[in-house]
Amino acid sequence: MKTLPRRSERPPGLHYDPGFVGPRDYAAILAWLGTIHPIWENRFSDRRPQPEGQAQRQLLRPVYWLGNWQFACLDYYRPPAGVENRCVKAEPFPPVLAKLVKRIEDLVHRKYPPEAMPDGWRCNTCLVNMYGDRLEGKKRTDVARVGEHKDFEPGPVASVSLGERALFQFVESTRPGSRDAVVLQQWLDDGSLQIFAGRYWKQQVFHRVQRVDHCAGAKFDIKVDGFETRRVNFTFRYVPDKHVVPFRELATEAKEDVKRYMEALAQHSEWFADALEAEE
Repeated sequence: MKTLPRRSERPPGLHYDPGFVGPRDYAAILAWLGTIHPIWENRFSDRRPQPEGQAQRQLLRPVYWLGNWQFACLDYYRPPAGVENRCVKAEPFPPVLAKLVKRIEDLVHRKYPPEAMPDGWRCNTCLVNMYGDRLEGKKRTDVARVGEHKDFEPGPVASVSLGERALFQFVESTRPGSRDAVVLQQWLDDGSLQIFAGRYWKQQVFHRVQRVDHCAGAKFDIKVDGFETRRVNFTFRYVPDKHVVPFRELATEAKEDVKRYMEALAQHSEWFADALEAEE
């Protein structure tokens, strides 16, 4: 592992606030979390061949999206080529998250130069990730991690963490095909906000969640079968409006790929039930 850079040597673009979420907002987020039903998604389409060398697999954690839903089987949002039929219009932010988003957007516009933000940038999509243990009968498997990846949505990314602290790392390649050199790591605390932006942190290095602690005894009352959640992370990003489409306007193959997920969401969400009804 290479030596981590001193703070004065880091490329600009990082911001960390360990106490971003206050007690009242925290309580409101917990209340909202108790109303949702996250789903398990498969990584690839069940109808089309998997990429060469890849097998179908379930994501390590249940997820929920706000603003727009990037279903894994549609291969997420990957501009410039992967922008069509990737982002399906989804529920708006609940009031407490809309309030936090306003604070984040104000902070980003104050802190970051115009070249770090595309025209129209705002936090209009949010991935809600549940981290914890998969339950299979009496067996518990710790799956609280995310492998190396990049967020391809343009502009700054903001991450709000609740529950057990998580070890977040930025990594780069030391040889072709590797992603093993940690260039920076940060413990993300309960109630914290992390923002990263700029070419280096967004485009040149990968990031990952290496592990999530058990120390605080955090446990969330979230309605998802076969899972116990000890950390929840909200990742706020920006997708240009022209790339967000209602379910009824998806291409036929994409619509067929995600319809079962939409039907599962519609069982507990009036918003998704209405979206399905509009398609008929």
